[in-house]
Amino acid sequence: MSEPQGFDGSGNTRRLPVLEKPDDATTDTPGSGQSSSTAAYDPLPVLGDGEDRNGRFWSARRVPAAVLALLLLIVAGAFLYDITAVRAHRQAMSWRRSLAGQLAQRPLDDTWVLVGAGVAVVLGAWLLVLAVTPGLRDVLPMRRTHADVRAGLHRAAAAMVLRDRAVEVSGVQSVRVRMTRTRADVRAVSHFRELDDVRADLDDVLAHAIRSLGLSRPPALSVRVARPGRKG
Repeated sequence: MSEPQGFDGSGNTRRLPVLEKPDDATTDTPGSGQSSSTAAYDPLPVLGDGEDRNGRFWSARRVPAAVLALLLLIVAGAFLYDITAVRAHRQAMSWRRSLAGQLAQRPLDDTWVLVGAGVAVVLGAWLLVLAVTPGLRDVLPMRRTHADVRAGLHRAAAAMVLRDRAVEVSGVQSVRVRMTRTRADVRAVSHFRELDDVRADLDDVLAHAIRSLGLSRPPALSVRVARPGRKG
């Protein structure tokens, strides 16, 4: 095939440049609904139902850690100062001499020794509980739809959503919602309509509301409907 030619204005012909498309270029196809930019777009992976079971959020527990570190620093600093003073041929501090004498004279079944041991055991157990439990009980893990994004919902916010949905049901006068990590207790007061009808509507509305929260572990729903109490 001959190369394209054209006029340069002087009656002579000259060769025209030919623009060649690269092999990896993606062309738009009419009616395909996909452009070259969207065809090359790689969306983030969506986690399946078996992969979005998130555990609870772990608390940093900065306050207990800071308090413990401060106490250890004070005790270690006091002992280090006293030992350094003794090594420098100075007299030991009175509190350390008194403590050493008390520990040497008191038997193991002494009341104060038992009290001190009990306090140490309680503090140690408390620190172990803090170390092995996640904390942040008020934050409910939400379902992960992206691999790099993790979200949580406060229980108070979830309870507010359920309460707002419940008061929209016909016949409901007031609603009280108690939200835990595993259960949503709804107590409603209905001033008209049959209680069974109100309870059925609340079951449907609140079940849909719980699904819309996007929680990783949706809580169980408990609904109770009663008439308002008599005044006077």
